[in-house]
Amino acid sequence: MIRLGFLASHRGTNMQAVVDACLAGRLAATPAVVVSNNHTAGALTRAQALGIPAYHLSQKTFADADALDQAIVRTMERHLVDWILTVGYMKKLGPRLLASYHNRIINIHPSLLPKYGGQGMYGEHVHAAVLAAGEFETGVTVHLVNEEYDQGPILGQARVPVMPGDTPASLGARVLETEHVFLVETLGQLLAGEIELPAASADS
Repeated sequence: MIRLGFLASHRGTNMQAVVDACLAGRLAATPAVVVSNNHTAGALTRAQALGIPAYHLSQKTFADADALDQAIVRTMERHLVDWILTVGYMKKLGPRLLASYHNRIINIHPSLLPKYGGQGMYGEHVHAAVLAAGEFETGVTVHLVNEEYDQGPILGQARVPVMPGDTPASLGARVLETEHVFLVETLGQLLAGEIELPAASADS
């Protein structure tokens, strides 16, 4: 059974969708551990309620960036994590974690990348930008994580229409509903070997 680790900063609703799918037998995976950089994150509360090991690891607990990076890696390895999901995680991943879990870290982003991605583009900032540009559609992207924000290889995308009168909040709510479904679907395809991963480079 594949073991999943989660990195989350806030509510953890995408994490909850994945955990629910695991518990219902719709995903052949086990939620193994949750790490947050925010000690008040709803994701930690959700994890604790479900009996999933949960940790606050941040610059408040490790002032040195390399020590924090190493602590996250060790936490994932201690819980025998196979794949990591970044679900609303607001920090850039460190080089140790990226190397240890090369091509095994997945992010979900609330737009059709490469549009509306990059540093500072998260949550309602994304939806406000979509509306300001007069887009007729937006969507959800599931991709692998690399050294740059939102630039890893794309595993799948789902489209969401922009409706007349949409606000960032209303559009965001509709996109989030799609995220919950599409993340589980894409993860299921990935674990079943139905999505081809990029070949590892010779120096990775």
